Amino acid sequence: MPTPTGELLVSAAAPGGKLRESLTVELPEEVDPKEIAPADARELTRVLLRRLATLEEGTREYSYVRNTLVEMNLSLVRFAIRRFTSHREPQEDLLQVGAVGLIKAIDRFDPELGVEFTTFAMPTVLGEIRRHFRDTTWAVHVPRRLQELRILLAKAQDKLFQDLDRAPTPTELAEHLSLPVEEVIQGLAAANGHTAGSLDLGSSEDEDGPGALADRLGHEDRDLARVEDLVALKPLVAKLPERERLILSMRFCEDMTQSQIGERLGLSQMHVSRLLTRTLRQLREGLERD
Repeated sequence: MPTPTGELLVSAAAPGGKLRESLTVELPEEVDPKEIAPADARELTRVLLRRLATLEEGTREYSYVRNTLVEMNLSLVRFAIRRFTSHREPQEDLLQVGAVGLIKAIDRFDPELGVEFTTFAMPTVLGEIRRHFRDTTWAVHVPRRLQELRILLAKAQDKLFQDLDRAPTPTELAEHLSLPVEEVIQGLAAANGHTAGSLDLGSSEDEDGPGALADRLGHEDRDLARVEDLVALKPLVAKLPERERLILSMRFCEDMTQSQIGERLGLSQMHVSRLLTRTLRQLREGLERD
């Protein structure tokens, strides 16, 4: 536990409650645990992990020992993320993701197994980083099956390129991996899902070129849906009584108010309102049935 002088008192109890070893590890307050020499950090990690296993989770001492373990072993995370230098993900983001894996390894580690902590923790840290790439770094959603296939294809392409001295065809990749050609084509297409091109990026540096992609993309024409509605409404309107058809025409074609319609037909504004409501409900129900 932390002492007034900044020391960390560490003791490990053997089965049966007998004291197996009692160590006092000096950690002056001005010393950064991340700057401890690697050999000393490994030994101190062993001691602190044994101590952590005897503490109750949620206590102040448990949090202190756990946080010290994380800070001392961040170098393990930095070593792990060197394997992913080809990715464009910011190193700080990968460090945070790897630190989550380190914390999981600390929480799951059992000192009684006799395994080195680094051996146990490295697969967990790497797995957390790979999961981050799998779940968050794709520009579009790609099924996990195709994400894993992309990795296999990348390895197969490298090997076949060396053997053939040229880029392999989808058929050659399919034969090499014993997969259907269609599945290989899907995997090759999925490889493009990591990045997305800008809609503002022009396709040519020539000023007379086609210009930005966004200027050439089509967009949804809302009038098309209106045409479909009008076509569907036409037979329904034809079935209405003549007076209801006339009211619809004056209201929606001539843009007359209900009062003006009432004056022309000799009806009250309230009566016109009820007729419109009933007619529109009837048309709406007819569209939903169709």
